[in-house]
Amino acid sequence: MDPAQWLADYQERLERVAYSARSASASLAEVGAKATSPRGEVTVTVNAGGVLGDVALTPAARKLDVDTLAMLIVSTAREAQRLASTRMTEVMADYLGESDALHQITRHLPEAVR
Repeated sequence: MDPAQWLADYQERLERVAYSARSASASLAEVGAKATSPRGEVTVTVNAGGVLGDVALTPAARKLDVDTLAMLIVSTAREAQRLASTRMTEVMADYLGESDALHQITRHLPEAVR
């Protein structure tokens, strides 16, 4: 193969990989999730990594005892994290396909998401 052609092909592959990485990064930046408790007292928002972004309580939450409210916040946050993990996995699967790379990314996710 002509060295100039090889270099041009290699440059083109690098540009495709860089574009794909930028697209994946942009898609992941938009991933996050929101979950609401079954009766609507608590709503929790998390980012793609499952980091807590917001907790909103309705007036009905004030009627709950402290332990029940705490448990409800935690369980709602876990649901939001599960949803975010699922969305993150879907985004990465679009870019990586079913591959070892996807497995390495998702292997630390909770069992319910995998």
